[in-house]
Amino acid sequence: MNPALSPSDQQILKALQQAVAAELERKRRLGQYVVTWQDGKALVQGPDAPQPSAA
Repeated sequence: MNPALSPSDQQILKALQQAVAAELERKRRLGQYVVTWQDGKALVQGPDAPQPSAA
């Protein structure tokens, strides 16, 4: 159960979401990889993403 956000908090959240979306789009256009968090682990995605080394 999430408490309702105040109008100013909603504005802040919207601005942050727009900034992240714009940055992800910029990186996609430039062919750069991104690091995101999924299922409790860092996930590296993109054509130039570093490959994990076999240890």
